[in-house]
Amino acid sequence: QVQLVESGGGLVQAGGSLRLSCATSELAFSTYGMGWFRQAPGKDRDFVASISRTGLSTDYADSVKGRFTISRDNAKNTGFLQMNSLRPEDTAVYFCAAGGSFPGANANVYNYWGQGTQVTVSS
Repeated sequence: QVQLVESGGGLVQAGGSLRLSCATSELAFSTYGMGWFRQAPGKDRDFVASISRTGLSTDYADSVKGRFTISRDNAKNTGFLQMNSLRPEDTAVYFCAAGGSFPGANANVYNYWGQGTQVTVSS
């Protein structure tokens, strides 16, 4: 069974930064695009960012553009989400996912999902 494991979540004050990681050992990571989604309590799971399998193309939700950066290191089978200028409304469980070549915002394109990591931003 393919596992994606997120790490790096935590509690941070508004304006602070966190870097999330998404690692896998079973998946041919470089053959898949990947993305980050988030789900706040009582809300739907929302798209955050996506990156192509080569890392050359990226896409972001409008709410995080200019603050978040998605990247990947295929040699280490790891993806990242650098989150700066965090706001209380960024509080959510963050999930990484893999699938397709450049899957974008459509969650149905992703084949593999992690269990999530909690990010809490205090005001």
